[in-house]
Amino acid sequence: MRTTTKIEELDIYVWEGKADIVDRVARCMASFDVEVIRADDIAISPERTALRPSLAIISVSVIDSGALILRDWQAAHGIPVVWVGAAPREHDPAAYPSEYSHILPLDFTCAELRGMVMKLVLQMRAHSAKTHESDAMIANSECMQALLHEVDTFADCDTSVLVHGETGVGKERIAQLLHEKHSRYGQGPFVAVNCGAIPDGLFESLFFGHSKGSFTGAVVAHKGYFEQADGGTLFLDEIGDLPLYQQVKLLRVLEDSAVTRIGSAAPVKLDFRLVAATNKHLPQLVKDGTFRADLYYRLAVIELKIPSLEERGAVDKIAIFKAFIAQVVGQEKLSALPDLPYWLADAVADTYFPGNVRELRNLAERIGVTVRQIGAWDAARLQRLLALARSSQPVPAESAAEVLVDRSKWDMAERNRVLAALDANGWRRQDTALYLGISRKVLWEKMRKYQIFDEEPETRESE
Repeated sequence: MRTTTKIEELDIYVWEGKADIVDRVARCMASFDVEVIRADDIAISPERTALRPSLAIISVSVIDSGALILRDWQAAHGIPVVWVGAAPREHDPAAYPSEYSHILPLDFTCAELRGMVMKLVLQMRAHSAKTHESDAMIANSECMQALLHEVDTFADCDTSVLVHGETGVGKERIAQLLHEKHSRYGQGPFVAVNCGAIPDGLFESLFFGHSKGSFTGAVVAHKGYFEQADGGTLFLDEIGDLPLYQQVKLLRVLEDSAVTRIGSAAPVKLDFRLVAATNKHLPQLVKDGTFRADLYYRLAVIELKIPSLEERGAVDKIAIFKAFIAQVVGQEKLSALPDLPYWLADAVADTYFPGNVRELRNLAERIGVTVRQIGAWDAARLQRLLALARSSQPVPAESAAEVLVDRSKWDMAERNRVLAALDANGWRRQDTALYLGISRKVLWEKMRKYQIFDEEPETRESE
């Protein structure tokens, strides 16, 4: 049966060793939007494989040469591997690592190669869709609901958006929402680029692309990030890390709406929406002379500020923690367990996460793996994990006095949040605790910590 799967924007890294397979792979995949890269003599960037769908085709002769440590290689790059060798076509554990099931014979045909690639592309798409579906935006707090209202308001605009937020707050997720909700660009690709991970000397090749034969190793033509985003959204994360000379080139493309590949003289017209993100204060960088003012004004047509996890409060902390736990443990196993213990939810609510949602997710994964393996909410084990997470939190580079000031600001914001919740619920502790997503005991401890004196009548307290 003929397959209708479309293969596009895929990198294929080939380690051929003693086998002559790079040119064969390039010929077989020539009719697809695929870049075939000879990987024997280059350092593959994990950042690039994270940005573009990628797979590796590796000759088993590489194993014999000792040039490749198999487990370490795949752990570093996280992409599927197809093994090629002269052994019989069944899985031979003497020739192929037993943990890999993707095997092609040395005399593979183009049809066999394309079929294998299509199979892996479908698997990667299914995994990506599952991950995307499970990464729904949780927004129970008022500040996050206000942010999502702003996203809905400006999602269908064609103008550039600049997203501000601390590390780990979910800037890429907001960019994805802006993309998905756009009536026109939402039908096109979403291309995410970490500007802080662009290797020196590769900016032009990665962003502008290159023509076939423009330099050694350019086996096929390659679309840069600008072209890949045509008809969709280009998300530039950590835009504040982009050097000045690269900022000039980015601005030129934005002004001209066109790009010229390396080795070509023909400009390619582009139509994409730009969403940029940063955890830095760009106006200050403009004053310091490290960020171009004209580029800043070009990016910041619309600005969105993502609140930190502490600003979102306990109601979002606990909801996000529960969602991550469900992902790790599995809904079926989680349903067989008692509900999340109150003491664990309270501990998460009272923990300060300088790394925001990303750090909370790491903690949830540790706890989720433990619960999944032992099948219970083991208080002693989980409390040790909580204590370890709190003790290993990174210390900012600022002075100790500045850290204390920051923590004092956070405590004041938390005190104001508790006071507002009490006022909203008529100072009824049980209702206030439910409103904040914490237990009554934790609410009482917060009131004592922040010196909030409850003068409500005892008759109301007993209701």
